[in-house]
Amino acid sequence: MASSAGDRFLRQLSASGNGGDYDGGCGLQQEYGGGGRRGSRRWSKKRAAAAARGYGVKQGEAASAARKRVMVVVDESSGAKHAMMWALTHVASKGDFLTLLHVLPHSGSGRGEEASSLANSLGTLCKASRPEVEVEALVIQGPKLATVLSQVKKLEASVLVLSQSKPSPYCWLGCLLRSSSEEFVEQCINQAECLTLAVRKQSKGVGGYLISTRWQKNFWLLA
Repeated sequence: MASSAGDRFLRQLSASGNGGDYDGGCGLQQEYGGGGRRGSRRWSKKRAAAAARGYGVKQGEAASAARKRVMVVVDESSGAKHAMMWALTHVASKGDFLTLLHVLPHSGSGRGEEASSLANSLGTLCKASRPEVEVEALVIQGPKLATVLSQVKKLEASVLVLSQSKPSPYCWLGCLLRSSSEEFVEQCINQAECLTLAVRKQSKGVGGYLISTRWQKNFWLLA
């Protein structure tokens, strides 16, 4: 899917929610002095254009203000890798930032080196697949939900992409038997301050992906 088609797809999803959370994903990366911290702040396209006209910003610099940040929560599962590659090919556009976030629980302190290696290898894969996308990998220790939500807010991500596991066969018993991963995805969709997409790759016999958002559940995308 072309990057422009990807943006149209995101706007269509947001439109179904009466405006939604996706505004075109205008993000401006900034470097903060002193502590070496990195973050971003989002500009609207109108503000970016006005800044270019009013303050003599060069065309290339104004274009950088139109970049969006796509954040993907990754881990060692195949589902997370599928979601990452889907975000890379369907959501990220040329010049966008793709942030791979791997969250380690406090109890997993001994896995830091392994997690860093995994995140770096996934980042290398993304960069090799689409060199025109800026890729960064983050490994952070802490409670998963709170960490993801705080990073979405701190980096002002435009889109959050999660892997969606196959529903439990006992779903007829209600929410009491939902897995922790299902609960995590649902909480992110409802609480994250950006458009959040849960992605699950269909079997080879069916093809395509199932996409869930705040407004649509298991939307079948044949791509």
